[in-house]
Amino acid sequence: MSTLVIDTIQGKTTAGSVNVRGEGSANTNLQQGIAKFWMSMDQGQTIHDSFNSSGLTDNGTGDYTVSFNNDMANATYAAHHTATDANTNTAVLVGVTKGSAFATGSLGVYVLNEDTGASDGSNPSSISVLGDLA
Repeated sequence: MSTLVIDTIQGKTTAGSVNVRGEGSANTNLQQGIAKFWMSMDQGQTIHDSFNSSGLTDNGTGDYTVSFNNDMANATYAAHHTATDANTNTAVLVGVTKGSAFATGSLGVYVLNEDTGASDGSNPSSISVLGDLA
């Protein structure tokens, strides 16, 4: 068994680009495949754990803004939001950017319960962002 102990991985040709051998003969760019932000929270109240997060703002029932510690390079990143609900007869609809475009330093998120509309009761909620950091 071998152990590799290092502090930094840097590309030889381009410092910010490291390719990793994937399944079969495919290569994957390491930087492109890493989440740049993630958060696990109870709707606007408690952050359980996070990465690259500088805060959470409760804008009202089911409406939140998460802020990034390090901004994204542009507003064309991919964002994902999931939530659960204890009521098994109810669908939870989750989304991002309620009424606004993505921003490089923050992301609007919202939760709608199929039965009750905007909801604070879907816990936990998880958000992740993939793309390029500034």
